[in-house]
Amino acid sequence: MLEDAYLDLAKKVLNEGHRKSDRTGTGTLSLFGYQMRFNLQEGFPLLTTKKVPFGLIKSELLWFLKGDTNIRFLLQHHNHIWDEWAFQRFIESPDYHGPDMTDFGRRSLVDADFNQQYQAEKNAFDDRILNDQAFGDHYGDLGLVYGSQWRAWQGKNGETIDQIANVIETLRTHPDSRRMIVSAWNPVDVPSMALPPCHTLFQFYVNDGKLSCQLYQRSGDIFLGVPFNIASYALLTSLIAKEVGLEVGDFVHTLGDAHIYSNHIEQITTQLARTPKAAPQLWLNPDKSSIFDYEMADIKVTGYDPAPAIKAPVAV
Repeated sequence: MLEDAYLDLAKKVLNEGHRKSDRTGTGTLSLFGYQMRFNLQEGFPLLTTKKVPFGLIKSELLWFLKGDTNIRFLLQHHNHIWDEWAFQRFIESPDYHGPDMTDFGRRSLVDADFNQQYQAEKNAFDDRILNDQAFGDHYGDLGLVYGSQWRAWQGKNGETIDQIANVIETLRTHPDSRRMIVSAWNPVDVPSMALPPCHTLFQFYVNDGKLSCQLYQRSGDIFLGVPFNIASYALLTSLIAKEVGLEVGDFVHTLGDAHIYSNHIEQITTQLARTPKAAPQLWLNPDKSSIFDYEMADIKVTGYDPAPAIKAPVAV
């Protein structure tokens, strides 16, 4: 099964991972250095051992491709996967006057009342992002995160570099180039980002009429984050391949710190007890030719029959 590569990673880290502390205070099981390979000719690698919300993957990738860094677009599409980092910035600011919401990583593990209060405060924050333009412009922005680096990397002379457009042009003109690379890790901008890039650099490769992509991810949350990353980069590869007239090849996923959070162990054990099913297929609107023109309705998966979702807290 296409999914086995991911399940093998989860098993290995669960059985052999080193116990480590982390920035969030949650604790992890961790291994350093791991690689997975997914043949996109065999289907679209959206996990079936738990339901993965493809709508969130679509909207996040379209957000990146727009060069956007404000969560307002995501909230408009009912996507809350970046809320936590914007909200943390707000509660650490002098403009926040609500109850103490700090030390989320530790308190969320043991305090149900805190979790309920935290969610209520965050919901109010999200509503204000959507309905208060000035507040949303300020506190909805995450800094120079992925979209900015992909589409408008700041050059030293004040120019901006559209890395995605450059890759597409190179694929059309010099498909054997070894320089088809997009980097999100910009050391100058890292301090201003709400969350420094986890998926830091990716490279494209053409052979036998097929487009492959390799991602280097410095930090991978195996239960919550990595399933999104696999599907997102498989989708990105498919969109670019379609635009330049290539078939899809492999998605190669290389991880630095691959970890399972201590409050995800029960959930991932449940997932590993399930049997994977056949991978779904990806449908892209044939009338769209530019990667920058896609809307949500232009991207779908068919034949997706996953096991039920498994909820787990986000470590912030």
